[in-house]
Amino acid sequence: MPTYDYHCAANGRTLEVKHRMSEEVRTWGELCALAGVSLDATPADTPVAKQLAASMIASGASLGCDAGPPVMGGMGGCGMGGCGHAH
Repeated sequence: MPTYDYHCAANGRTLEVKHRMSEEVRTWGELCALAGVSLDATPADTPVAKQLAASMIASGASLGCDAGPPVMGGMGGCGMGGCGHAH
């Protein structure tokens, strides 16, 4: 299962949880239940926002590409030739 970071602007806390891609976490209560932590003073219906985690960003090197950054224009991804390598 993928790992996601969620931030609560009301209390300033960010929690990391694992859940299916098809699941949506919208509130502090749902997030705390998944993380196994207490709500503390934050109301359960307080909204949370999914954060873009560094682990969600793929670099050319992680894709086995060593020719630099992907070519601009939306054709990125080493597997599609976006890094300049012939595949």
